[in-house]
Amino acid sequence: MAAKERFAMRIDELLGGDKPTLSFEFFPPKTDRGTESLLQTIQEMKPLQPSFVSMTYGAGGSTRSQTLELVGQLLNEQGLRAMAHLTCVGHHADEIGAILDDLWAKGIRNLMALRGDPPVGQSQFVVTEGGFAHADELVAYAAQRHDFCIGVAGYPEGHPQCLNRTRDLENLKKKVDAGADFVVTQLFLDHADFYRFREEARGMGIKVPIVAGIMPITNVNQIKRFVNMCGAKIPHRFLRKLEAVENDSQAVYRLGVEYMTNLCRDLLFNDCQGLHFYSLNKSQPSIEIYRNLGFEHMR
Repeated sequence: MAAKERFAMRIDELLGGDKPTLSFEFFPPKTDRGTESLLQTIQEMKPLQPSFVSMTYGAGGSTRSQTLELVGQLLNEQGLRAMAHLTCVGHHADEIGAILDDLWAKGIRNLMALRGDPPVGQSQFVVTEGGFAHADELVAYAAQRHDFCIGVAGYPEGHPQCLNRTRDLENLKKKVDAGADFVVTQLFLDHADFYRFREEARGMGIKVPIVAGIMPITNVNQIKRFVNMCGAKIPHRFLRKLEAVENDSQAVYRLGVEYMTNLCRDLLFNDCQGLHFYSLNKSQPSIEIYRNLGFEHMR
């Protein structure tokens, strides 16, 4: 199999086997210096041989061009199996169709389809005229346009704008029924939340692979901000430990790596199908967790 064909492989062909996947998420930098830093991070993480990597899409499509360019580089220049994020925000259907065509032409076969967050300065999602209101509509459109492998988001503790978890699972089922091939969860810090979500999803008839979203913790204020944004929670005992050392960056780092290593180890022991690290364009925390797990012996 040619290298390009191998790295264009659909992600769902890797999921569901006897070995869990390991993957990393990056975001498009806003400056040339940030881009240089990201490329260095990618070089540091390549020896881990990730199953795939993904590139996010800024609110309102603000990083559209960078996402398309960088995800192409990840596949065609870095030799990594790449997944592009795409959102509904700020685009009508024809624009989304053109983006999908561009991704397909670049050899990208994996897509993360999201409704997306409102642009900066807006608190509510507003449907673009001629566009899509929900992620399941985007999934259906992308699946019809090309034979993409499509991932969607799942929320172990419920989407922050959803009325309850049952309704949230109903929305996830719509995305799967529309053509989604796998689910990547939002960050969570209590393994019990993931297990409950997985069990309820299976009970709802959602049979596609479910990958756990993992957020390495290196800064107390940062993780508090993230969980507040996404509707997650920090377990009380862990929160107390974090706050006790929050002015000591090295202590926070060590505590965060230890906690997330133990969380990942529990997930893998209980048959989690993959770990997707929200790397924040930094290599060291994810690399250290990976090595603590001995992941190279499981792949």
